[in-house]
Amino acid sequence: MNLDNALGRVRVVLSRTSHPGNIGAAARAMKTMGLSQLVLVAPHCFPDPVATARAAGADDILASARVVDTLAEALEGTVFAAALTARRREMAVPMKWAREAAGELVSLAGHGDVALVFGNETKGLSNEDVALCHMPVKVPVSESYSSLNLGAAVQVLCYELRMAALDPGVAPAVEFEPATHEQIEGFYTHLDRAITASGFFNPENSKRLWPRLRRLFGRIRLEKDEVNILRGMLSAFEKK
Repeated sequence: MNLDNALGRVRVVLSRTSHPGNIGAAARAMKTMGLSQLVLVAPHCFPDPVATARAAGADDILASARVVDTLAEALEGTVFAAALTARRREMAVPMKWAREAAGELVSLAGHGDVALVFGNETKGLSNEDVALCHMPVKVPVSESYSSLNLGAAVQVLCYELRMAALDPGVAPAVEFEPATHEQIEGFYTHLDRAITASGFFNPENSKRLWPRLRRLFGRIRLEKDEVNILRGMLSAFEKK
């Protein structure tokens, strides 16, 4: 896959952005690195002239941006999602540095759209948002001053994605079709129904079970055929 095709399959998702100027800065960062898909989850203010001014000529990115209500909607149709987060979450799958994560995203873009998710400027991403993604990502900033604004964070990750696309490395010897966001969430819904009906899971008394289950299956990186096998097993168990 060539450079434009790889980067064209990367969605930059900004969740609940509070300042329109950061949307414009993100659009500018994307265009300079050859990315074009911008998805906005419930932005506080968009469209806005401040966003246009900060985009500095990347008006086409803003004009084609999709606005959705939830992160789940933003991830529909993707085969992989990475969440930029500075906080360590106990129940999250293992974190990766930006450079390593960019290589994985570019590789997986060969199978379909992938997403890079950024949170709100002040609160970042919630635990629920991170749980919808497959990989937490962190930028190796200075420990003495770790403040990185949203536009700068988008620029850093878009740069790493471009560099990874320019030099993708050795292709994997065997490739399998990864499960899409909808397929994985469909499996989780099915699993929730099955383990609740069986009595194994009590939503009132097992608050930590679901984060652990998401962590377990998130580490595996489920493939489409694996999801079908697991759901087939659950259906058989339900019939019993």
